[in-house]
Amino acid sequence: MAHERLRKFNTRDVYGPQALDNDVCMVVRAGRHVFLRGQTGFDLDNKFVGVGDPAAQTEQAMRNVKVLLEEAGSQLSHICQLHIYILDRAHRGLVYPVIGRHLKGVFPVMTGLIIAGLAIPEMLVEIDITAVIPEGEG
Repeated sequence: MAHERLRKFNTRDVYGPQALDNDVCMVVRAGRHVFLRGQTGFDLDNKFVGVGDPAAQTEQAMRNVKVLLEEAGSQLSHICQLHIYILDRAHRGLVYPVIGRHLKGVFPVMTGLIIAGLAIPEMLVEIDITAVIPEGEG
């Protein structure tokens, strides 16, 4: 079975001033595995939400995660792994509770990293998600 690639786009359409030209997508479903592009404060129409507010950006990212997983035949309870990238250690107290609210009772593995920067200066958080659809579902 070929991998299913959902919401294809080119980076030049999102990051125009950076002169990038990469064909990517928001979701790849490979069998029962679902991989999401790092989610940030961009909504699914490429409008940025929550400038200066890591909690608002995280809320938008998690709303995106739910929609994207559902489009791939998955759901939040299938999430196995998260990587959370933040720019400031102090943002943990704003970002993690939002994620925790969305993933209450899921118990994924999670790694948090504090990094120097993301794709654009307005981004304060980015969340990578990997999910696996259980056998007999999806």
